[in-house]
Amino acid sequence: MYSSKEDINRERFQEMAELKDFMPVVDDDVARLLKLLIKLTRPDNILEIGTSIGYSATSMAQIAKTYGGKIVTIEYDQRLAEQAKVNFKRAGVSETIEVIIGDARKIVPNFNNKFDFIFQDVDKRLYPLLFEDCVQLLRTGGLLVAEDTLFPVIDLEEKWHYLIPAIEEFNRLVVNDERLESTILPIGDGVTIALKK
Repeated sequence: MYSSKEDINRERFQEMAELKDFMPVVDDDVARLLKLLIKLTRPDNILEIGTSIGYSATSMAQIAKTYGGKIVTIEYDQRLAEQAKVNFKRAGVSETIEVIIGDARKIVPNFNNKFDFIFQDVDKRLYPLLFEDCVQLLRTGGLLVAEDTLFPVIDLEEKWHYLIPAIEEFNRLVVNDERLESTILPIGDGVTIALKK
């Protein structure tokens, strides 16, 4: 178990994970941004789409745990979800996080409750497909936060270029939606923060 908030960082979190085959997790600066946003807004109900091994969820849960906030996180790959559960227990945040295993395209539209905060870091091709559902699920005053939204303009490795059209479409959806007030921060590979008006 981690002894303090200073003990958790991306490198150590990945080193301690028994499973080594997974997509990249958020950078430390993105994790710090998430923690700051959670501290500022104190969301009761947080939805994360794309768990991986649980680094971003753990980062958010460390803050949410202090005031009773809850996180629901969705992961398609069962191996990753099981590793995330181990990591949540190790970090002492298991009781704050519910893990749902399955396809976000089927799960997200079927939620009946509203969320105060939604964080997207799933397959980028799903961003535009899930956009309307996310806006509908977000309460007024809630935040939609999305990772990797500067893919179209950064020096991206060629193996990720196939993801650029989906991010471009998502960015257009966000900026043209009158229900949202948004900006993209040049942190990590770009983080969109959108407030539902």
